[in-house]
Amino acid sequence: MQPIISVSGLNKTYGDFQALRNIDLQINRGEIFGLLGPNGAGKTTLINIICGIVKKSSGTVTVDGFDNVENFRETRSRIGLVPQELPTETFETPYDVCRFSRGLFGKPDNPAHIEKVLRSLSLWDKKNNKIMTLSGGMKRRVLICKALAHEPEILFLDEPTAGVDVELRQDMWNVVQALRESGVTVILTTHYIEEAEQLADRIGVINHGEVIIVQEKTRLMKELGKKQLVLHLSESVSVLPSSLENYQLELGGDGLELTYHYDTQRDRTGITALLSDLHAAGIKFNDLHTSQSSLEEIFVGLVNKKI
Repeated sequence: MQPIISVSGLNKTYGDFQALRNIDLQINRGEIFGLLGPNGAGKTTLINIICGIVKKSSGTVTVDGFDNVENFRETRSRIGLVPQELPTETFETPYDVCRFSRGLFGKPDNPAHIEKVLRSLSLWDKKNNKIMTLSGGMKRRVLICKALAHEPEILFLDEPTAGVDVELRQDMWNVVQALRESGVTVILTTHYIEEAEQLADRIGVINHGEVIIVQEKTRLMKELGKKQLVLHLSESVSVLPSSLENYQLELGGDGLELTYHYDTQRDRTGITALLSDLHAAGIKFNDLHTSQSSLEEIFVGLVNKKI
């Protein structure tokens, strides 16, 4: 299947500063793609170039098979963009903003679609209120409605839940999942890593203008994630014996907790040997549990490696 977005050899410079460096990226039709990176990594610049808002320095970008420069109108009509900035149409209403945005893309008036979009984000009862009277979270929802007004095939969400309360954030997650189920391709950037962990099919990590990894989410977490075994000791231990040095154990909880990190991809985890050596050292425990690295921990590890 041809990717709906294809980026090849993309570079962007501002004077002597290189914001993007040789980006190669393909985004599949109908997926939710999580684009992660620290502040200043190049996420918004990349999005703006794909959307045709910022001019690239070199490279190619195609959207649904169309070059985004030579066929700007074709590509832009397929894209909905929810930027980080809040709306400026402070004296307009959510309904009028959506209706006007739809008209800008040459779409015929469709009150039923505008109503559907506004209702999906709990804005129908505010449809005739001035945007200036809405809360920050509602203004964020207006941006999403505006981006969906012309029925795009691709939706870019650039920090869509920044400054949004937990309940509304969950509502937005539900909307994103419904959009994917309807066939819309969603590209999500977020500082809330749990959003990407819950929603994304694939993850791309960008840092210092370079894409350092693109991987299917579950595979990424399996291959790069670490597991840890936590043992709750029967008696407090102040110093571990030398026989346990090779395990690189972490002693915490006032000497009542031992943490052992291990790699699930190895043939042997070392847990059996550890338990045997603990017994030989006279260290007893009354409980244990394991946990898996979160996507946030993997992300931090990837970014730190590239600093």
